Amino acid sequence: MARISTPLLTREVLAAVAAARARGQTEWVGSLDLGRSEERIALCESGFRWRGQHYPWPDMPRERTVLHWDGRGFAPVQRFSGALIKLVPTVWGAPTFEIDGIKMLPTARISPWEDARRKVALVEPAGKRILDCCGGLGYYAAWCLAGGALRVDSFEKHPDVLWLRRLNPWSPDPEDPDTAGRLVLAEADIARHIASLPSASWDAALHDPPRFGIAGELYAQDFYDQLARVLRPGARLFHYTGQPNALSHRRDLPGEVIRRLQRAGFVAERRLDGVLAALPAGGGPGRGRSRQTHSASAARMKSRARSASSGWSRA
Repeated sequence: MARISTPLLTREVLAAVAAARARGQTEWVGSLDLGRSEERIALCESGFRWRGQHYPWPDMPRERTVLHWDGRGFAPVQRFSGALIKLVPTVWGAPTFEIDGIKMLPTARISPWEDARRKVALVEPAGKRILDCCGGLGYYAAWCLAGGALRVDSFEKHPDVLWLRRLNPWSPDPEDPDTAGRLVLAEADIARHIASLPSASWDAALHDPPRFGIAGELYAQDFYDQLARVLRPGARLFHYTGQPNALSHRRDLPGEVIRRLQRAGFVAERRLDGVLAALPAGGGPGRGRSRQTHSASAARMKSRARSASSGWSRA
């Protein structure tokens, strides 16, 4: 999954460049990689020069749009294949993404980058092998690597989300020598794939599924039974839930998740905007789902996966 090198332009960036040109400047210092770094950019009437290549001036993009160079001109970082998947800039620098207008990462009160850092810290990644169930833009994986994880096994089912990752400079690159092979990113649906994963093989997990209404299989008892099977005794799990229906339907989704995780053998509590859970270190009563139960869960997971035709990963 090689990184795509391109300037990334937003309305705010182009407005700042236009102001510099209006002042007669032939250079502008700023970021063309969504705030990841700052560089000196050469400006002229026909366009600008970035990292040794000349680019023409684009038309001003719409709000909440990122432009990239596609080889012929500047185009929005978005794709449509059954749903519109779009990279969306934020005031924080690190972008979020949307699927059919549904925001996949928190941005109102906190950077999605900082939000991922806080949640990864809960599972204490140093020295651990991490299961990243719903890879999304890879911010969880990035902070696991920064926190000293031995290895991160990340799953993302949709190729268009993986394409966003190749363009997003905040997303970790599995081919980056700095990761030393510690990030393994699979284009696969964790709901389908988890039943085939080896037992007791991960020290912690991060589960950031889309809303319950469009990915109910990722909140199912069978899925939690499989998580308990593939994690080692003492493993921690952070599960994003949010509260999408708390006001309109008076539904306590975190409470429902806690009860299902407890049935699977976890000790669980509310934390941040989700649930923090752990398996008993000794493999005691909480680990009490029988081998027959896990086998039955695996069979049900495979059956559901065969009938599932859509769903999205977030975060």
